[in-house]
Amino acid sequence: MSDAAPDPAPEIVCIGEAMVELALSADDPGTARISIAGDVYNTAVYLARSAPARRIGFATKIGTDALSDRMLAEFAAESLDTRLVRRESGALPGLYAITTDPAGERSFAYWRGESAARRMFRSPGLDLRDLAGARLLYLSAITLAILPPEDRDRLLDWLGTYRRAGGLVAFDSNYRPALWPDLATARAAVARAWGLGVAQGALKRGERGPVALDGTQAPDLPPSPRVVDTTAAGDSFNAGWLAAHLDGHPSAHCLAAGHGLAVRVIGARGAILPRDSEVGFPPPAPACA
Repeated sequence: MSDAAPDPAPEIVCIGEAMVELALSADDPGTARISIAGDVYNTAVYLARSAPARRIGFATKIGTDALSDRMLAEFAAESLDTRLVRRESGALPGLYAITTDPAGERSFAYWRGESAARRMFRSPGLDLRDLAGARLLYLSAITLAILPPEDRDRLLDWLGTYRRAGGLVAFDSNYRPALWPDLATARAAVARAWGLGVAQGALKRGERGPVALDGTQAPDLPPSPRVVDTTAAGDSFNAGWLAAHLDGHPSAHCLAAGHGLAVRVIGARGAILPRDSEVGFPPPAPACA
């Protein structure tokens, strides 16, 4: 019998979908690099790398197939707490193929209709109460879009209760038209998420640099000198911003941290920089005060 104390619950839980990414080679159309990615997952990875002292959890559902096994191993390798990853026999992960043009802008083709993550709140799956112990919950409009309408409504209702009890919610209104039945449905769901309350935030503006929702701008944020692949630009920005914000830094510093991380990510191919990349984590502190 072990007297070791159990691991503490994750302080931050990211709720979303991880998918199999096929990055098609521009030089050889018959080859592709296989990796794991997904908007909320990308943010979870970069948050764990940027804030290694914090326990970051990922909440999702995957299958019991070989690709799902690979996913779970990758989650753990990225130091993510996996106790909120649910598995369903016979289910499969979603998949997407990505191509990039000479300017680094990406195009996607998705196969996600049967993704296990769409049923993450269906048995065997997550109970909303499983999320209650986190200090902060992070999700996106893509998280909302993939859920069945009744599950989406239950999640949004519960998040209101969580907020009133003192929990923090971070939300990215990442809009993907193909995931929604129509614009009105998407607009209503995103409005409900924003209705949870917006204390702070940022508008990402690409090479022009971000601006805080209160109008604060971070000075001297040059655009990326080399754009290879814009995949995960916004996801990595969110991670850098959140890591700085949770450490109590002022708005300009948070903007610089997010922008700086995004610049590094879009300078390499794929959503996730290799763990042995020459670009170290956590990132250096931004120069702005």
